Amino acid sequence: MRNNKRLQSLSNNAHGHQFENYVKGACGYYSQMGIAEIEQTPEPFRTTSTNRDGTFTGRFTANAQPDFKGTLKGGRAIIFETKYTSTDKIRKSVLTKNQELCLQKHYKMGALVGVCVGIKDTFAFIPWEIWSNMKEIYGRQYLSVNDIEKFKVRFNGHVLFLDSPYLRAMQAKY
Repeated sequence: MRNNKRLQSLSNNAHGHQFENYVKGACGYYSQMGIAEIEQTPEPFRTTSTNRDGTFTGRFTANAQPDFKGTLKGGRAIIFETKYTSTDKIRKSVLTKNQELCLQKHYKMGALVGVCVGIKDTFAFIPWEIWSNMKEIYGRQYLSVNDIEKFKVRFNGHVLFLDSPYLRAMQAKY
């Protein structure tokens, strides 16, 4: 049983890294197209020792920040977290309190804020006003594939997180 949990954890971690790479690819695409300049936030991590076999030990030196920050053409800031799950739903609790606080502060300042999610092979950009009010809107603390359908974004080898009808309508306001 313990090995099954470890294997599932390793699998989820690998899927999460792949998902982040799909988003990084989209950031490069948006930069080339002159649509946005968005960068991944480095993890606050410090190596404490290195072993002969190339492995190392380390620790996080600060609370995790949202994964991506940048600027959209026209000057509006964008900040978002990425989360992936191989299950049927994404829980609101996948964000840390520090990430929630940071996203909320940027939202109040007028940035485009959200959570870019992958649920199995469905990708979406959930605006912060939806994510942060999930309980009031859906009556629960998670989203299913059906719930994220209207926030769905295209995938062409990259998760094109800015490509959703909902976000285009929001951008038109600014």
